[in-house]
Order: sequence, then C-alpha cells, then structure tokens
Amino acid sequence: MFSSFMVNTWIVASIVAATAGLVGFFVVVRGASFAAHALPLSTFPGAAAAALIGTNEIFGLVVFAGLGVIGIDVLSRRGRPEVATALTLVMLLGLGTLFLSQTREYSQEVYSLLFGQVLGISAADVGPITVVSALAAGGVLLLFRPLLLGSVSQDLAQAHGAVPRQVDLEFLVILAMASAVAVPVVGALLVFSLLVGPAAAARNLTDRPGVAMVLSMAISLITVWVAIALSYVTNWPVGFFVGGFGVVSYGVGHRARVLITLPHSARTLLQSRQ
Repeated sequence: MFSSFMVNTWIVASIVAATAGLVGFFVVVRGASFAAHALPLSTFPGAAAAALIGTNEIFGLVVFAGLGVIGIDVLSRRGRPEVATALTLVMLLGLGTLFLSQTREYSQEVYSLLFGQVLGISAADVGPITVVSALAAGGVLLLFRPLLLGSVSQDLAQAHGAVPRQVDLEFLVILAMASAVAVPVVGALLVFSLLVGPAAAARNLTDRPGVAMVLSMAISLITVWVAIALSYVTNWPVGFFVGGFGVVSYGVGHRARVLITLPHSARTLLQSRQ
C-alpha cells in the first residue's frame, strides 16, 4: 500500500482531496451542485481527445473543462443556468463519443477515468495536477469574500463592489479546474461526491465559514485516504468508496446537527412557556 509505485497516488490524491474540500464548500453554499456534477463529466471527453492525438490526458481534461465553462457561460446569457449546463454537458459528451469511436486502445483508460483507479496516477501527472490544484485553491482564497457574500445575496455582493456575473464565471473556472484534476483519481462519475459530500457534512457541523472550509478539507482527505486503502486491498474502484463515504459523512454530519440543535430548541421552548 505504501510501496514506491503508490507514492504518486498518495501525493496526487491528497492534493486533489484538499482542493475538492476547499472548492466544495462553495459548491454547497452557492447551490452549484448540478454544475459540480456536469463539469467533471464534460471534462471526460478531453481525456479521449488527448489519447487520440497522443498528448497528456491532464491537458485534455483541463481544455475540456474550459470548454464546459465557456459553454455554460454563453448559453446562460440566453436562458436558465441549469438548462445551459445540461446542454453543454450533452454537447461535450457527444464529442467524447466521437473521439472514443476513433480509437480501439482506450478501454482500460475509459474505465479508470469513469470510476477512478488507484494505480492510474503516473509521475507525469503529478506536476500538472499540482499546478492546476494550486490555481484553483488560490482562486478560492482570492475570491473568498465575494464568493461568500454572493452565496448569501447577489445584491449584498454587488453592494460591496462585486460583479455577480463575473464572480459566477470565476467560480465556474475554479470548479472546472478542481473537477479536471479530480477525475483521474476519483473518476468522472463520482467527482461530484467528493465535491459535495465532505462539504455538506462540514456545513452541518458548523455555521462558521472558515471552520467549515477546514473541516471540509479534513473530511475530504480522510475520505480519499481510506478509499485508496480499501481500493488497494479489495481491488474495487476508488470512486465507489469515495461515493459511499460521501453519503456516510453527510449522514453523520446531519445527525450531529440534529443532536446539537435539539437541546437548544428544547431550552427555547421551555423558556417560552415559563
């Protein structure tokens, strides 16, 4: 499990998990879950295109993440954001189908990119994933205040000098970068669970944004570490365990929230009757 050939997996998975936990907090508070589901799927055809032309798959994932952002942004100007997101996803998946039809040497890569693969991280992937993750994390920290204000009220954010549409676009770019780097580790189908599960659990445990972000990152890291260990032992896809732990962490967080708020509610009710 800790052999030399697993070093890249542990390093990259930790970087991806920390980034997903950081970005995932704003996915939850801004109600961007559908975009967090669609963007990883829309990046997947990029890996197929990269294989077709013989370049690094991370490059293809990032390029198609950018195309996903452009598609959502352009189409959102003429309609509802969720419809724009769905149409962009359909368009890019259609391109992916075309790219996959042009090669016969991609079946194992398709499986690992859809469901995650504990041994699928090469030394060549570490550098690009680190750089893109750092850009995504830096973007969150740089835009922390306008992102947080916009999640409460667009009018409030605008009153503090933010341009809501510009902030929305910048967040989509950040989310696309986080999605692109997470796909090789977790799989395109289950990146959503890593972006939403830990952050939703953390949001249930505290109302303080800074603390919630740190908790989200911690839960995400623990989730990925345990998932890698179980995937190594069982030879099951790492994405399966990430998805399972995402549900469990949310359930535990929700239950803890209920247990925390019940005594307070009971005291308030008793005081009101006195």
